[in-house]
Amino acid sequence: MSGTLSGKTLFITGASRGIGLAIGLRAARDGANVAIAAKTAEPHPKLAGTIYSAADAVEQAGGRALPLVVDVRDEAAVQVALDRTAEHFGGLDIVVNNASAISLTPTPQTEMKRFDLMHQINTRGTYMVSKYAIPHLEKAENPHILMLSPPLDMAERWFAPHLAYTMAKFGMSMCVLGLAGELRRKGIAVNALWPRTTIATAAIENLLGGEAIMRASRTPEIMADAAHALFLKEARAVTGQFLIDDTFLAAEGVTDFSKYRVTPGIPLAPDFFVPDASPAPPGALA
Repeated sequence: MSGTLSGKTLFITGASRGIGLAIGLRAARDGANVAIAAKTAEPHPKLAGTIYSAADAVEQAGGRALPLVVDVRDEAAVQVALDRTAEHFGGLDIVVNNASAISLTPTPQTEMKRFDLMHQINTRGTYMVSKYAIPHLEKAENPHILMLSPPLDMAERWFAPHLAYTMAKFGMSMCVLGLAGELRRKGIAVNALWPRTTIATAAIENLLGGEAIMRASRTPEIMADAAHALFLKEARAVTGQFLIDDTFLAAEGVTDFSKYRVTPGIPLAPDFFVPDASPAPPGALA
């Protein structure tokens, strides 16, 4: 495959900020088209970024942008957004299921409306976006679906502290497992990408401990670079994979991971769901 995403069209859910936006910006630097499918049309008091500010950033980076107000729980909105993207840019090549809801609460403290929200956005939203993207991706030269979800490591320690959230995130990963097999003959790659460490995003800052956890995190660019490298691969040759960011990048020849640190010299905070069987590549955490 070529070493660029120039002219390719990406549909990224939750792309107004964080990892989703970083993936869009990395593609934009190649000259890609990026549909920013997210809910935030008006500025949020605690969360920076809207679909319009993200679109401006994509265009400043060298890409073409299409900001779309999309709630991934809304079936009609998802269908319309995907159809508009394909019509506007003349096709659809890559879908990134990034939108996610999180609540790290034990079962007695998990309200059912919060349980429903996580499953509607994480599992159902991922399934539905992928479902309605398939007819468009079937027409693409090298189609990819990417879930930002963890390896399916069925260990009690991942479920016990926050059962509802874990079920919702693993639901995204189950979509990877199933769709990879279902779509293999169509040549549509379906993979998962997950960070080894916490990533410096607003969600991490607000939910996991503020500035201290941010300083012990990597930047979203490590996920963006990993996704970019994946999208350049032949779709028929890489599917059904559960990739960890630094391990995948190391296999692609990356040796310097220090550029992804928010604060040099501070031990990195491990993320949830990384199996013991997936150790960091040599030097990656130094």
